[in-house]
Amino acid sequence: MTINENTRAILHEMGLNTYEIDTYIALLNGGKMTAMESSEKAQVPYSKIYEVLNSLKEKGWIKSGENRPTKYYPVPPVEATRFAKLRLEDKYTLWENTVIEDLQPLYEQKEIVERPEMLILRGQQAVLAKLDEMLKMASKEIVIAAPKFAKPILAIANPWFNNLKKNITIQLMIAGNPSDGELFKHPGISEVRLRDHMFGGGIIVDGKEAMLFLGDDKPTLVIWSAHIGIVSFAREYFQFLWNTSTAFS
Repeated sequence: MTINENTRAILHEMGLNTYEIDTYIALLNGGKMTAMESSEKAQVPYSKIYEVLNSLKEKGWIKSGENRPTKYYPVPPVEATRFAKLRLEDKYTLWENTVIEDLQPLYEQKEIVERPEMLILRGQQAVLAKLDEMLKMASKEIVIAAPKFAKPILAIANPWFNNLKKNITIQLMIAGNPSDGELFKHPGISEVRLRDHMFGGGIIVDGKEAMLFLGDDKPTLVIWSAHIGIVSFAREYFQFLWNTSTAFS
């Protein structure tokens, strides 16, 4: 009996080499055979046959009797393939655990973890932590649209603005009357503008990421996003509001 090349290729993928495949096929054809008979039937060198037979036994494809001379016989393919599947699953689990244990720390250490494009921020601490991260990454421009409810958050974050890199310009738009907070005295602020009312607001850094405050009298939702479409829309909307606001002097 011969087997087609596709089946032979699959047996290779399952971990059998050419000698092992030929020997297993020979045993399927001939039934129980001694090592000598297996060698002749499979055309495997006698110097290799015991190595091949022992490997097939270990991999679950054949068994051997206890009488002398020892005779070998095939395990049914349906059982052998199931055993091979279990062996491969165990091996893959070992590979997976080893690779993750050794390489995942390197991946995380180099900070190449892909960030999500949008997050819903829950609670003031989460908002402040993300705002701190955004300001530290700023290199060119920060635009701020501050509704009344956002002013306390900006007041808490005020020291971070004082630690910004040089040459960063800040456009600040405020709802209602401005207070005398230190934020408005920051040297990087190019201009402050006022609006009577603002539904929500936000902070956009370098046109790359935005924190959006949604709500009227209080924030009902705070979103951070680095999605280019969302950030571009937020920047365009800010510019529209900016152009229709009153300059503060």
